[in-house]
Amino acid sequence: MANLAMASSTYSSFHPFQQIQFPKYPYLSYTSQIRQRLHVSSVRFPSSTIRASSAIIQEPGLSTQQTQAVEQEADIFACAICYESLIRKGPSGLNLSAIYRSGFKCERCNKTYSSKDIYLDLTLTAGLREYTETKPVGTELFRSPLVSFLYERGWRQNFNRRGFPGPDEEFKMAQEYFNTAEGGVLVDVSCGSGLFSRKFAKSGAYAAVIALDFSENMLRQSYDFIKKDSNLLGSNLALVRADVSRLPFSSGSVDAVHAGAALHCWPSPSNAVAEITRILRSSGIFVGTTFLRYNSSAPWIVRSFRERTLQNYNYLTEEEIKDLCTSCGLTNYSSKVQQSFIMFSAQKP
Repeated sequence: MANLAMASSTYSSFHPFQQIQFPKYPYLSYTSQIRQRLHVSSVRFPSSTIRASSAIIQEPGLSTQQTQAVEQEADIFACAICYESLIRKGPSGLNLSAIYRSGFKCERCNKTYSSKDIYLDLTLTAGLREYTETKPVGTELFRSPLVSFLYERGWRQNFNRRGFPGPDEEFKMAQEYFNTAEGGVLVDVSCGSGLFSRKFAKSGAYAAVIALDFSENMLRQSYDFIKKDSNLLGSNLALVRADVSRLPFSSGSVDAVHAGAALHCWPSPSNAVAEITRILRSSGIFVGTTFLRYNSSAPWIVRSFRERTLQNYNYLTEEEIKDLCTSCGLTNYSSKVQQSFIMFSAQKP
């Protein structure tokens, strides 16, 4: 409750709209000119108007221009059950303040979603009181408060022993792949404590960055880092809790997806990559890093040993990762390998 009170007092000082200009996403600035969509019909309620085709609730007092901004932006979030675009009631923007003050609802499933503490919970189990679900060990480990706290305080730094070049260099490498996605929306799946989410947001290259993770404690750690930087607090950087195998976005709504040191932790990499393919726009880019089970130059005795010892995570080979991306419909696959580190990229046709 203390965290919630602190978050509420911090958010109340934000301006709900961010005045930035991105040609591909003008709705992220309420001063932008938005092309109106065709509206089918309206159903009137005492205090609001729901437009059937826009998936948005118009708040009293909002100007037409502000309403258009909310309408366009709301389409990116979708119900985790049916993928129907969510109806949003609240201020525009993909920033912490706007999302914290907004409520979301799926008309088809009659399920509501809202910000819990400092993140928007868009999991299948959001809002359930009795039912609980336990994930595989690899997933549950990162839900631990201790691991979440340690992730950027020594845990991630140990990756360089396995060939990871370090966060700054990995960020530069990823940006080279993402150059065609500049000005678009980037989703950092399995973001952990937001190490790369913050870097992407600070770069100013994207209309919005969505830091997404299944771990509640990782998202809380991410917020702890964000609140120390006033520029990040006011940027279009959102925190969302979701399952990578059930991404809560409309199909073809995202320009770029990043997954740093994540694929080996996913219970089903094939389900996750299929979901990433679904949410990417045509020509959208997926960039990921992970630990290889072994690389192509490893001697047979090393391969045999690692096959037997690496059982708790989905460590793949270079060939398996390429095959996985290709089988999920992605093209233009490329990769860079250094010891057990691999950065790979693929594009949606």
